[in-house]
Amino acid sequence: MTARILVVDDIPANVRLLEVRLLAEYFEVLTATNGPDAIETCENGKVDVVLLDVMMPDMDGFEVCRRLKSDPATSHIPVVMITALDQVSDRVRGLEAGADDFLTKPVNDLQLMTRVKSLVRLKSLTDELRLRASTTRNIGIEELLSRNFASEDTMPKVLLIDERKSSVERIQKMLRDRADLDISSDPHAGFFQAAETSYECVMISTAFADFDPLRLCSQLRSLDRTRFVPIILLAEEGEEERIIRGLELGINDYLMRPIDQQELTARLRTQVRRKRYNDQLRASVTQTIEMAVTDGLTGLHNRRYLDSHLQTLFDRAVARRRPLSVMITDLDRFKAINDAHGHDGGDEVLREFARRLRKNVRGIDLACRFGGEEFVVVMPDTEGAVAEKVAERIRAEIAQAPFAIGQDGKTIEVTVSVGVSSVLKGVDTVAALMKRADLALYEAKSGGRNRVVAKAA
Repeated sequence: MTARILVVDDIPANVRLLEVRLLAEYFEVLTATNGPDAIETCENGKVDVVLLDVMMPDMDGFEVCRRLKSDPATSHIPVVMITALDQVSDRVRGLEAGADDFLTKPVNDLQLMTRVKSLVRLKSLTDELRLRASTTRNIGIEELLSRNFASEDTMPKVLLIDERKSSVERIQKMLRDRADLDISSDPHAGFFQAAETSYECVMISTAFADFDPLRLCSQLRSLDRTRFVPIILLAEEGEEERIIRGLELGINDYLMRPIDQQELTARLRTQVRRKRYNDQLRASVTQTIEMAVTDGLTGLHNRRYLDSHLQTLFDRAVARRRPLSVMITDLDRFKAINDAHGHDGGDEVLREFARRLRKNVRGIDLACRFGGEEFVVVMPDTEGAVAEKVAERIRAEIAQAPFAIGQDGKTIEVTVSVGVSSVLKGVDTVAALMKRADLALYEAKSGGRNRVVAKAA
């Protein structure tokens, strides 16, 4: 996992200590010694998580956090506040300022790293949604990001999974008029209840007599319907190792008993706010992209979307010094297929090709119909050698199984030629990247078709 972490503290020794810990985990570290510099860095740089000291002169951490969270350009950046204070009121104050978490000095290494990694995963999801939303806006759908998100005043629907009656009654009392709270005393039943109902947060107690609560957390994270539902673990004193393991499994937050009402409501509000933001953004992006930038025949993105989004992916790869590869595919002798079987037959071949293509690429890859029988796949974080192997797998997938045509079960042989290129270190452009892939495709076609050619430069 790689990410850019901003450490903000007015004491150089504290900055250096955190910097060494983070560098040991291969994070890229930026530093700032005061609030204004931290805000400017977040506005101008690619920051994934902010580790923010509270006690700073002139502008304290609470004010820095408030300013970051009130600016749409930086509000999505996770903020972890770090302080020597260990009062519940301080944690609540930080959470109310918009902080995503609160750590107390001296910071435990395992807690720090699991917290950072958990927030980096959340930031990665939000970044992808914002990128796609930005792409749709750039191609003319201006209203997408200006839509009002769900009101924070709307009472969230929450599930509490806890077998202790006294604990349930206390939490019910704390959340009265603050959440629409459902209760499950059985973890197995709670899992199915979470899967079947649209909850905005699931709170799981660790105090089960005969059940491992982390197994339930893992099951919720592995199910598509609950993968993005925030999970808050309600833990006992002395369960630090269990909490750390839970954060590694993907829980979003935790509370230590005895639970403070203000801290419970503040942490719940933070999780619900983030979920609503991502849900609304995801829904808006999905709906709008499907209408505006999807190829109606194959269901893949169209060239209009590719032309706009490829530049964004390219710029991000260059800025983060990460690899990016592109493949261009072309169905061999497609005109002959159209001539022999009509355009309906050709459309069936294109739809089946798109289905097989989609099956052989990752969810983060961008698969598009470039035009006619040409398709483009953009593969972030993918070296050229890996992209070439993926291209060969796709070529073999097309060649090994005939394509069905019409209602009578007739099949035809189809092959595909593929050109692959990758972003070069140093000076490179999107146009040059695509040109190299196109030249590679030309070599594959002229060299006998049904083959993959990669262009290194």
